[in-house]
Amino acid sequence: MSDLDKRLERFDHGVQLREESSEVFLGVWKDYHLYTSLEYWMMVGMLVIPLIVLYFKIDKTKLFHIGFFGYSYHTTFAYGDLIGMNQGNWHYPFQLIPLLPSLSIDASLAPVTFMLIYQWSINHKKNYYLYASITCGIFSFGLKPILVQLGLFRFYEGFTYYHLLVVYLIVALVAKQIVNVFLWVEKKYTGKTGNTENLY
Repeated sequence: MSDLDKRLERFDHGVQLREESSEVFLGVWKDYHLYTSLEYWMMVGMLVIPLIVLYFKIDKTKLFHIGFFGYSYHTTFAYGDLIGMNQGNWHYPFQLIPLLPSLSIDASLAPVTFMLIYQWSINHKKNYYLYASITCGIFSFGLKPILVQLGLFRFYEGFTYYHLLVVYLIVALVAKQIVNVFLWVEKKYTGKTGNTENLY
């Protein structure tokens, strides 16, 4: 057997293990009727309520700007969450959809919170990095311990809230820099100043 065949065989085995893992999560979700539990509906609340708040609070005059920041945050956070789950650092025992285990946090609660922080920092000419860092601390040492106590979030492999803080800080920084790059390019090629005063 060639090295390529050995490598592909190991890769196929990994895919099979991941498929089996997904089947286990789906089985737990079905067998224990997680969708009928209070915890499940709390996760539903964490998905729906922030989106309702965002609908009323988002600055409609900066809709695409704030929306693009939210999309950047969501994408970056989802990748970070996926890495953490695949590395066995953390997971979510109660899942809205087993194949999307962190949907409530990734797609709504965290992005909406940071979108509103970003919007506030732009509209009031405040330092985004300062207030995002404070929010990261609140999420890491306030929200996540509550979710752990409620059984909605679990740590593994010695991962701590301090590690989680670093993850949140990186996501907040990366999302902001993605938006900065697009604003800088827009200013360079169109001459529009837009909101580039908040680039740094």
